[in-house]
Amino acid sequence: MKPYRFAGRTAVVTGAGSGIGEQLARALAERGSHLVLLERDGERLDRVSSSIRGAHPGIAVAEIQVDLADRTATTEAAQQIVRDHPRTDLLINNAGVALAGRFEEVTLEEFEWVLEVNFHAPVVLTHHLLPTMQAGAHLVNVSSLYGLISPPGQSAYSASKFALRGFSQVLRAELAGRGIGVTTVHPGGIATRIAADARVGTGVDPAEFAAGLKSFSRLLTYPPERAAADILRAVERRKARLLVAASAKIPDVLARLFPVGHMTAISRVASR
Repeated sequence: MKPYRFAGRTAVVTGAGSGIGEQLARALAERGSHLVLLERDGERLDRVSSSIRGAHPGIAVAEIQVDLADRTATTEAAQQIVRDHPRTDLLINNAGVALAGRFEEVTLEEFEWVLEVNFHAPVVLTHHLLPTMQAGAHLVNVSSLYGLISPPGQSAYSASKFALRGFSQVLRAELAGRGIGVTTVHPGGIATRIAADARVGTGVDPAEFAAGLKSFSRLLTYPPERAAADILRAVERRKARLLVAASAKIPDVLARLFPVGHMTAISRVASR
């Protein structure tokens, strides 16, 4: 498959209001891609879109404010994209949410909320946009380090990211014959808002969560702009799989070496 060409093509990015999504939007504009940006927070979306328009007046930027936890709204957003942009060249399913708490500490509604945003929304968007993608197009699904390992307290998040990983790998095999590339991304500790914006399970002790959040936030050190550059480099090269930062690469190696006991090994490495 030939390298992906960014200039003059249309890219759809979810979760574009901050973090990796924002940096992907800015980097794509610099590469000459026209943008369709999806984001739940209207103020963040307007800030990013206005900034890109000001810096790149020749780039078309379309905005769709949508809560991907709402299946109907997600479907309507996908239909709007197909209606307004008959051809999609790059779809990046980046948006994601987190939920703190062990399985018995979260409600089924909270669990389903994570699955809806992290897994079902990418499935819905891909299902609607795929018919508009031609040979040479590319699909990116942003899974997670927790799509490689399964730490305690992350049952919903890890389940959603493992599901997205499997979905992506199947699509790569199915779409190769059509000349459409697929990249699965597993970011490690990226300095984004996902931890600060995480929901807390109904049964979680607030003090325990606060202590855990403080400890976890210290691991989020990899700049989102570097992560975005890594992702677009992987798209250009049509890579099947991308691990972002050592905090993803080291646990991946340990999971391969110790398929059953890797969480114990990871805990020992982290403590050092």
